[in-house]
Amino acid sequence: MGEIMITKEYVQNLFHFLETDDNSHFFDKVADDVNWTVMGTHPLAGMYHSKTDFIVNTFIRLNKILRDGVILKVKNIIVQDETAVVELEAISTAMNGKPFNNTYCWVCFFENNIIVEVRAYVDSALVQRVIDENE
Repeated sequence: MGEIMITKEYVQNLFHFLETDDNSHFFDKVADDVNWTVMGTHPLAGMYHSKTDFIVNTFIRLNKILRDGVILKVKNIIVQDETAVVELEAISTAMNGKPFNNTYCWVCFFENNIIVEVRAYVDSALVQRVIDENE
């Protein structure tokens, strides 16, 4: 099927956009009909079947309770064929002044350099606490 294979450099450059408060360039490379599953047992967990649904229910919700919004820093990237496993950490502060140092692992599936599916693993207890204390 002649699909374009992603590279570690491509993924690193793409995820670098999550380290700023303007993550629109990252989301430009996410399919509108992405299937994004946030694992865990917290208010953000669930299956999202569109980019808009995911952003509204996770990033925008968190941006209201984090001083500088959601800022994610890449810690590690593993790429195989059209799949990237990306470990990230949040470098954010909640409105109540407590650090929101969450850790994430996103398993991302690409088609033609576009993310079409994600399984995101996160510290559920920390997400629950930051929402309980700040929302």
